[in-house]
Amino acid sequence: MSASVAIVILNYNGRTFLKKFLPVVLQYAENAEVIVADNQSSDDSVAVMKTDFPEVRLIINQDNGGFAKGYNDALKYVTAKYYVLLNSDAEVTQGWLAPIIELMEANPKIGACQPKIKAYHNRMTFEYAGAAGGYIDHFGFPFCRGRIFDVLEEDQNQYDDIRQVFWATGCCMFVRAEAYWQMGGFDEDYFAHMEEIDLCWRMNNAGWQVFYNGKSNVYHVGGGTLPKSNPRKTYLNFRNSLITLFKNTPKRHLPTKLFVRCFLDIIASAKFLVFDSKADAWAVCRAQLDFWTKLPKWEKKRRKIFDKGFDHKELILPKSIVLLHYLKGKKKFNDLWE
Repeated sequence: MSASVAIVILNYNGRTFLKKFLPVVLQYAENAEVIVADNQSSDDSVAVMKTDFPEVRLIINQDNGGFAKGYNDALKYVTAKYYVLLNSDAEVTQGWLAPIIELMEANPKIGACQPKIKAYHNRMTFEYAGAAGGYIDHFGFPFCRGRIFDVLEEDQNQYDDIRQVFWATGCCMFVRAEAYWQMGGFDEDYFAHMEEIDLCWRMNNAGWQVFYNGKSNVYHVGGGTLPKSNPRKTYLNFRNSLITLFKNTPKRHLPTKLFVRCFLDIIASAKFLVFDSKADAWAVCRAQLDFWTKLPKWEKKRRKIFDKGFDHKELILPKSIVLLHYLKGKKKFNDLWE
């Protein structure tokens, strides 16, 4: 690779993952610099890095502001044309870097790109966090090619293509440094979850493109920092999703979208209450309360909408993924646009 590339792993209490997966990253780093940014871990991650991986550059953040602030803080000290934001619980494969870097070099409009993300523990299926490229529906609910809510498709080479998508996963996100800083990086109010979707939406609005390249493969454990079923995670997902919808949607569409979205969130809260846990149900309610009580703050964050080079019809599902999935039984990406 002729371009300068930095693989940056943001670590928080991930000593086990570092010992397991960092050697593989180093093995297949090609000519990229590998950097670990520690987000004030309370385990012995820093000691492990200094003892077991002294050749790897270590950045220690001054505080733990979550995924969003953690990367913003660390990347200020990284000089490269491309950042590869890689989770500590991801296993890379031979030749994973070159296909994406070559694609981004050939198309200077690409601000972010992701590889194919498959499940580490079930290697024939796509993985929840990213699968084969991210999309959203009319009301801001995210889904992926290969993953709709909790339904994961088997990889039968149906998504081995290269194509423009709406968002790239934060699990393994290739980012053009110029685009990242032009957008101001991640929104630090998010802490964690949905910040990559917000960043990609802002890139799309500003004329950048987001791509998926199925020629590159990465396996992801998932739930490495927060368990999948976790009220804190539920709160962050629902709150941050509302903020993202509000920040990036043209004002003329906001009243209708917010009304429907709030109605769907109420249904989600009821579902959690009946089928899951009271804590998750209350987390959805707290997300709504936090969003509405801090509306002036989110209003300040709203950005001007740009449509240059951005095809809404192909990248935003003009329907409700919730209704299509739960009422009409749509379980695969290719069935959604029928």
